[in-house]
Amino acid sequence: MAKKPPPLDDKDKALFQQEVAAATPLHHNRAEPFRKRRAPFPLPPRPELPGTAADELLDLNIETGDELLFMRPGVQNRLFLELRRGHLPPQESLDLHGLRVAEARRELTEFLAYARHHRLRVIHIIHGKGYGSEGRQPVLKQKVNQWLRQRREVLAFCSAPRFDGGMGAAYVLLSRKAGL
Repeated sequence: MAKKPPPLDDKDKALFQQEVAAATPLHHNRAEPFRKRRAPFPLPPRPELPGTAADELLDLNIETGDELLFMRPGVQNRLFLELRRGHLPPQESLDLHGLRVAEARRELTEFLAYARHHRLRVIHIIHGKGYGSEGRQPVLKQKVNQWLRQRREVLAFCSAPRFDGGMGAAYVLLSRKAGL
């Protein structure tokens, strides 16, 4: 059995503190157990103009289940799995709670333009679960599902993990290519 070293006296402790005072801590490559959520990204209100970018998103009839899942051909399964698990943290967030469909469409279009301009890779869209709507149906969730499928810069999207909104939010993987 190894013997325990004798305890340090005050002189040795002071010398040790003096020697390590200028040291910088090493950073490890482990995931943090908790990360602070970003505040949702508020866009300034703008008047509705005819022919705005919001008109390019059409209303389609797409069946929307409890969980949102969409992936374009060519997206790696591993990348999509990391998005679903929340291993790709969103860089910005948009909250659509309480908005009407036309307002939400405009906000989403502007937010996608902002994300594209700033070359963001993963964004977080909070659409809600629909508990406040008529019939308690998730209207915005269905619309977000439809609208994101129409955008060429959207490579994939899925419902967020439970810690970040679950079925009431979506993680969106965006392309960084300029030509889209």
